[in-house]
Amino acid sequence: MSSTLIKNALIINEGKSFKGSLLIKEGLIAGIFPEGEVLPKADVLVDAEGKWLLPGAIDDQVHFREPGLTHKADIASESAAAVAGGITSFMEMPNTHPQTTTLEALEAKYGLGAEKSLANYSFYMGATNDNLQEVLKVNPEEVCGIKVFMGSSTGNMLVDNKETLKLLFSEIPMLIATHCEDEATIRHNTALFREKYGEQMPFRYHPDIRSTEACYRSSSVAVDLATRYNSRLHILHLSTEKELSLLSNRLPLTEKRITGEVCVHHLWFSRADYDRLSARIKWNPAVKEESDREALREGLKNNLLDVVATDHAPHTLEEKNQAYFAAPSGGPLVEHALLAMLALVEQGVFTLETVVEKMCHAPATLFRIEKRGYLRAGYHADLVLVDPKAAQTISDAGVHYKCKWSPFSGQSFAHSVESTWVNGQRVFHKGSIDASVRGQRLRFVK
Repeated sequence: MSSTLIKNALIINEGKSFKGSLLIKEGLIAGIFPEGEVLPKADVLVDAEGKWLLPGAIDDQVHFREPGLTHKADIASESAAAVAGGITSFMEMPNTHPQTTTLEALEAKYGLGAEKSLANYSFYMGATNDNLQEVLKVNPEEVCGIKVFMGSSTGNMLVDNKETLKLLFSEIPMLIATHCEDEATIRHNTALFREKYGEQMPFRYHPDIRSTEACYRSSSVAVDLATRYNSRLHILHLSTEKELSLLSNRLPLTEKRITGEVCVHHLWFSRADYDRLSARIKWNPAVKEESDREALREGLKNNLLDVVATDHAPHTLEEKNQAYFAAPSGGPLVEHALLAMLALVEQGVFTLETVVEKMCHAPATLFRIEKRGYLRAGYHADLVLVDPKAAQTISDAGVHYKCKWSPFSGQSFAHSVESTWVNGQRVFHKGSIDASVRGQRLRFVK
């Protein structure tokens, strides 16, 4: 494998920004050289003057829809979109067809990843009301975590048996990632709004059905269980200000037993956007009030929230362009998540260092991923080169998603991802994808 020297970049890593160069050799980072140091020779030179060099982003929550739902998306198409957006590693959810609730189904997915994924990959094992013994067989060094749907969503994998939840939290030694929405509250709200508005209910009421109370009731149960049994709990896609009261920033991330994720759409959109975008921003949990969005942004900055992810969950436009109750929840995000976060930097909401911390370093630390998420000698060369002056406007026609639409369609961004390297191989460059590249299975230090 040839060596590559990326020189004259602004390197953003571990809370610092400095001009320098980085050497890739045999798929690994072989050295980092601040400006002024003597540079080594390399087979390939990349002049990154005026560009930003970041670690590849790690997305801890995606739905790539394979197997069984490949009319919406598949591992090849969505991993291509991910690397085009600077995401070099992903962790994928179990609500596919078949559901990933057995070791056989889990290993079949890993086979698909090895065959098709342009990015590095891991897959969650899914919990149900009756597969605890199967879950306990999972090797924690080879799987990112156990997914528990404490609120039903696409795939109907609801775990609502109290005794099952007790056993899951008391016996599983590895990270438990939860979708927290109280099903009884949602069903009650759904009946009220269906009676009032019928099938043509405006999308702006989605956060009243998938309400703050529905989220908090479920999240508080998860926190209570994790506290009682000292479980490793990771609450996915937190969407409300109220839920932040369940989290703490008193400990460093390496010592936290209860952690929280926030998704890009909850940091970007608010209830005010439903009339304009309708089903394109219908997610579970719902995008809520502007005050929730602002609290989530602050929670990320003050370390109540630990990582930023996408909950990338594509559906076709035909599926989304239905009336409220028929339109499925979820949307594609991996291609523009990093750009949206960089736009929030431009708006003064976050710093570049915070974005790199929450999208690259923190996921690697939280999930204990082996040698990824940082620019360090000896680590896998998962890298993103950003051009901060290459403005672009997103269009449905220009996306790599199989579903061919984006909630950011029409949005202008000041930045572009110029190049992405996965394990030292440049898989994306100026709009072109090298479909021959394959990512690696993520490994975890437990």
